[in-house]
Amino acid sequence: MTPDGVHGGRRGGPSPAVVLAVDSGGSGLRVALAAHAVPGDDRSPVRRGAPAHPHPAPLGAPLTSREPVRTGPRGISAGHLLDQLLPMTRRLMADAGADRLGAVAVGAAGLATLGDELRDELPAALERELGVRRLALAADAVTAYTGALGARAGAVIAAGTGMIAVGTDLTSWRRADGWGHLLGDCGGGAWIGRAGLEAALRAFDGRPGGSAALLARAEEMFGPMPGLPGLLYPRTDRAAVLASFAPEVAGLRGSDPVSSGILRTAARHMAESAAAVCPADGEPHLALTGGVFNMGAAILGPLTEALGERLPHACRVPAAGDPLDGALRIAADLADGRLALPPDERMLYVVAEKPHGEIYGPKPS
Repeated sequence: MTPDGVHGGRRGGPSPAVVLAVDSGGSGLRVALAAHAVPGDDRSPVRRGAPAHPHPAPLGAPLTSREPVRTGPRGISAGHLLDQLLPMTRRLMADAGADRLGAVAVGAAGLATLGDELRDELPAALERELGVRRLALAADAVTAYTGALGARAGAVIAAGTGMIAVGTDLTSWRRADGWGHLLGDCGGGAWIGRAGLEAALRAFDGRPGGSAALLARAEEMFGPMPGLPGLLYPRTDRAAVLASFAPEVAGLRGSDPVSSGILRTAARHMAESAAAVCPADGEPHLALTGGVFNMGAAILGPLTEALGERLPHACRVPAAGDPLDGALRIAADLADGRLALPPDERMLYVVAEKPHGEIYGPKPS
């Protein structure tokens, strides 16, 4: 094991022509193959400062599972992930006529804090079952970043049910928030929905800060307010239930001052997180990804204003792809010796067949 998260092992033969990408999150798994012709296995798995190139195209539609990977005493369950991943992978490989994988990239929600079992067990299991010799285990924020920006310095705000900002100068990673709906995820869908429901309950009680408009929408969705705690608290998908109310808040932006205030505060939280991780020097790129931004101008308007105040030096660019695209990019770059993103024990954990001394090229100046 090396201090920066790249692990060496035995050598192997030539790389095959496909790579595998996995996107594991709260809604289940997505798995895809991409064609990747590599002439030989003579290049280092990680090459700092390598040039950017487009995301590899998937071979057919990804396979999906709607069953999220369970967590246990040691975090994300490697066994439960493998129970789903192995048959899906074998089916994809059979359909593609592939018999070996050049590299695998697994993007997993919670990897940074709940990934010990995956790091300990997945490399040996995938080598045993599929002959995998190059593996990247990435936090879902890293695959979201790579899908959006590729191997460029900058920052990405990933806002769906939760919210995390991640940034890199291509020498190290920084993250802000992503602490879950009970402790953070400020500005994400669950945060917006919870704030809207709190305003509805304030109106129901007659307390200051309430919104009669949000109360009416909440009662349409959930029924009488006294029953809301009983509907919400026993649910294991509480965050998703809270996030389901976020579009109702967005829909009232133009007519309800409380809703407008919630969205402005959400935008401020996201901009603060982005400012905490974005490289301070140069002209870093900044992209947005995730379902919250499907709410359109209701959130993009105040967020654009907040980002202009806090990150005037960042260059806003559209996201090039999603987290599965990012995992495909990482897998292809790892197979091809072009992985310019910085390895990290918790954020981007790389296992390769070459010893440490042969992995790193010169660092970018």
